[in-house]
Amino acid sequence: MTVISGVQNYRAIWISDVHLGTRGCKAEFLLDFLKNTESDYLYLVGDMIDGWRLRRSWHWPQAHNDVVQKLLRKARKGTKVVFVPGNHDEFARDYLEFNFGEVQVLNETIHQMADGKRFLIMHGDQFDGVVQYAKWLAYLGDHAYTAALAMNHWFNWLRRKLGYPYWSLSAYLKHKVKNAVQFIAQFEEAMIDVARYRGVDGIICGHIHHAELREIGGICYANDGDWVESCTALVEHYDGRLEILRWTEARQLSLFEEHLAPAAQD
Repeated sequence: MTVISGVQNYRAIWISDVHLGTRGCKAEFLLDFLKNTESDYLYLVGDMIDGWRLRRSWHWPQAHNDVVQKLLRKARKGTKVVFVPGNHDEFARDYLEFNFGEVQVLNETIHQMADGKRFLIMHGDQFDGVVQYAKWLAYLGDHAYTAALAMNHWFNWLRRKLGYPYWSLSAYLKHKVKNAVQFIAQFEEAMIDVARYRGVDGIICGHIHHAELREIGGICYANDGDWVESCTALVEHYDGRLEILRWTEARQLSLFEEHLAPAAQD
C-alpha cells in the first residue's frame, strides 16, 4: 500500500454510503479525504445522508455539516459534482435534474473515462429485491446492521485495551455468512447484466458496502465501498486507470481515532 501525503489529483472520484446522520459515519476521515484530494469530477453515489435513521432519531454533529459544506465548496470552485441518490436518501429522488449549490441531482448518469470507455453510474438499490419489494425487511436489516456496528465498536474497544489493532467484526460477519456472500455475488451479477444491456463498458455503484474492482465477462464492475466501515473511494487517474483507495490505510490513520483535524475552510 502506497502511503499518501499531500493533495492528490484525480480525473474523477466516486464515494458512496457515507450515511451522514448516523453514529457509524466516519465523517472525520471523509473530511480528511476531501481535504487531501482534488478532481475534475466528483460523483456521490447514494446514501450520502441516512434519512431512515434521521427519521427515528436526530444525530447531526458538526463534522457531518462540515462534510456537506466541503462538498459544496468543491462544486463552487469548479469540480463537477453529481449526486445520485440511494435508498437511504431516496427523498432526494423528488428533485432529480435539479441543481443545488452547483451539485446536480441525477437518478443515474454516464461517465466517459479518459480512454473513451463509458461507465454507467447508479447506486444499485434498484436491483436489490429486498429494498424494492420488502422494504420492511430492509428496515429490519438496517436495525441489525446498526447493532453489528455498535458491537463492532465495543469489540474494538476491548481489542485496543489488549493492545491489538483495529479489526472489523461487522465486516467479518458479513463476508462469512453464506447468505451475505451469495447476495453480494448476485448483486454483482445483476450490475454486470445491467451494464451489458445498456451497452456500456462498465458500471460503478455502491449500496452493498463492499469495495470491488474487477472485470466480469468483458464488463468492468466497480463498487466504491462505504464510509462507515472501510473508508474507501474509487478514483480515475488521468490515464483512465481505475483504483480503489482504502483511505485509512493509505493515510496510515487509526480507526480508533475519534477526531481528526478539520478540513481546510477554503
